[in-house]
Amino acid sequence: MIKNNKIFLIIETLSSPLGRLLISFMFLMSGLNKAGNYSNTSGWMESMGVSSSILPLVILLEIIGAFAIIVGWHTKITAFLLAGFSIISALIFHSDFSNQVEMIMFMKNIAIAGGFLILVANGAGNYSLDNRKK
Repeated sequence: MIKNNKIFLIIETLSSPLGRLLISFMFLMSGLNKAGNYSNTSGWMESMGVSSSILPLVILLEIIGAFAIIVGWHTKITAFLLAGFSIISALIFHSDFSNQVEMIMFMKNIAIAGGFLILVANGAGNYSLDNRKK
């Protein structure tokens, strides 16, 4: 029984930093991909009726926001911004429910927003800059 308690303690201790990494890694990679394929991304945005003039802000939010969540810095506000971004992206880019892939992408974005809202409610948790000892 003691071994199980130790394992549970290890899992509990590492779940916050691992969870922050897992929920943010997609945004980090997406932001880097958008920066590396800037003209293709801006063309796709324009084709979807969204001004590509906001693309630099999207790239900054994805890259800086991902790093902030990973290290647990200003987690609640950053998670709130990324939750909003995920919902807006779902509504704009993935609302064709006649296409099953788009419906799955919509639900993925909504689920990610839910994960970020949990961070808004509970904060960064263990091993974060927000909770470092002063």
